Amino acid sequence: MHLHVSHRLIASFVLFAAALAAPGAQDLTVPNAKGSLKFAIIGDSGTGESPQFKVAEKLIAVHDRFPYEFVLMMGDNLYGGSKEKDFQKKFETPYKPLLDSGMKFYASLGNHDNPNERYYKMFNMSGERFYTFKKGNARFFALDSNYMDKPQLEWLQKELAASGSDWKICFFHHPLYSSGGTHGSDMQLREQLEPLFLKYGVDAVFSGHEHFYERIKPQKGIYYFISGGAGKVRKGDVENTNLTAKAFDTGYHFMIVELTKDTLNFQVISDKGQTVDSGALPRVSDVDKKKLASS
Repeated sequence: MHLHVSHRLIASFVLFAAALAAPGAQDLTVPNAKGSLKFAIIGDSGTGESPQFKVAEKLIAVHDRFPYEFVLMMGDNLYGGSKEKDFQKKFETPYKPLLDSGMKFYASLGNHDNPNERYYKMFNMSGERFYTFKKGNARFFALDSNYMDKPQLEWLQKELAASGSDWKICFFHHPLYSSGGTHGSDMQLREQLEPLFLKYGVDAVFSGHEHFYERIKPQKGIYYFISGGAGKVRKGDVENTNLTAKAFDTGYHFMIVELTKDTLNFQVISDKGQTVDSGALPRVSDVDKKKLASS
């Protein structure tokens, strides 16, 4: 009898240890500090297909351990239409537990998005193609990289100049720097935006469009990330360039980010629960930014 109980106890312990070691038991590499600003990032998500749901499951699960406050969307939020059923299938259903908890998603528009998505309440765009909001010690600027016209550039210059936040973070669909074989760097957009980013001290830029993850080597003091694999992946599309600090193009992913006063902590998690990249990046001082901008 005692031997039988012992075997059951041993079996239970083995199962418990296996559960702890399973990919679903996500280890955190970010500090997860009290009082820090925490958020998540998804890009090119809106397929309504199985991979989107698998990434969503990991995104939802990690919130129990890393209580991010909101989610940034890098565009291509809805593929193949923007009818009511599309919003339900490709957004409301995959992220239902988060939405039910009051989680806010802040969207930017991709090339596959209907511009009228900006009126959808749960994308929190307030009917605007580009907008800004402040959270903690950071100000975020959502841009419409599909139509980078003069009014948007003038608005961005005004808003960046007025921001006194520790962190200035821009997010939009098309990447200024990319090693993607299918698309690559958007040079025209870079010519339009990078001078403003440098002049007004933008710290970090997040984009999508490329269906993979790439962390770019810092460019003149600015950190650039591509996160476009929350619903689609283009395997083997990252080419060998001198831009890449880290890349992942063999699976789906999302990001979690944690900001303290002087550090951007990040972790990239695959649909299988693997950490594919992580790190802690120091905020470049305003003095050093000016030096880098003029170099």
